[in-house]
Amino acid sequence: MLTRTRAGALAAGVLVAFVGLATPAAHAAGGVKCPPGSVWDPTSQTCVIRVVVPPTQPPNPGPPTPTPPGKKPPKKGKGKCESSVTGKKVPCSKGDAWWSPSKQCYVSVAKPQPAKSDHAWQGHKNGTIYQCDLITSRFFFWSATQPDGPKAPPDPVQLAREAVAAMGLKAITIGIVPGNEPGKAGLVGLPQWMWVKNPTPNTFGPITKSASAAGYTVTAIGKVHRVVWNMGDGQTITCDGPGTPYTAAAGKAKSPTCGHNEYAKQGTYTVTATSYWTITWSGIGQAGTIPVTTARRTTIRIGEAQVLTQ
Repeated sequence: MLTRTRAGALAAGVLVAFVGLATPAAHAAGGVKCPPGSVWDPTSQTCVIRVVVPPTQPPNPGPPTPTPPGKKPPKKGKGKCESSVTGKKVPCSKGDAWWSPSKQCYVSVAKPQPAKSDHAWQGHKNGTIYQCDLITSRFFFWSATQPDGPKAPPDPVQLAREAVAAMGLKAITIGIVPGNEPGKAGLVGLPQWMWVKNPTPNTFGPITKSASAAGYTVTAIGKVHRVVWNMGDGQTITCDGPGTPYTAAAGKAKSPTCGHNEYAKQGTYTVTATSYWTITWSGIGQAGTIPVTTARRTTIRIGEAQVLTQ
């Protein structure tokens, strides 16, 4: 016969099973002799076997391991850190641990924290015990403050600006007819040709540069998307490309790509070529554009009764 005792019903986490009465025998308590492994329960007048089921969680696990006072776990780095021992790149974090450049290992808060009597505390009563994981070993150490770890990623915009600075962008070398060489002049009523003379990556693009910090990299690509020519007579000409260099074979024809029809009167004119760059950048999970302008100027002379010389 199986039954449940009142004590067993009230005991949390304890299962009490009962066996039937054994063959009666002399027993000071209940008048019977219980089989081995069971005891006499005078309340139920039966022999009982108590089976304790281990709890799935400790009844009182205690407070969680504290984060070092005044500190938060360092942000996990998405880039690469470097081991000064091997000279190789390593992940900046592994789970709850972070790479410590000064310790040259992965550091995390020791869980659980050892008793204050443990030698790892070195007699200290404050601070925190950390564990330092190497490739094949682990050791524990005390620190009053959080050990160094991977810093937050650098500002990608700042790195983009550094990449742009590395481009060394310059204004174009102006190509124009008539030129500003001594003895050269144009005629009223004749067209002018404008172009980018001997374009290079840093005067017209495309050009690519990168900037890095703390294991993160931002790449920028720059290209001139238009040149605006201020002709000095109140007119501006926008050219989307580098223009077409003038050759003597063109004669008095207009430029097919970038030209000024004519000056209405003679004089000396200041011509300014302003290049508008589009710099696109990407890195550290972000992207954007940075506008840049460069400019150069020259002067040309226009006469009424002179022959155009090249």
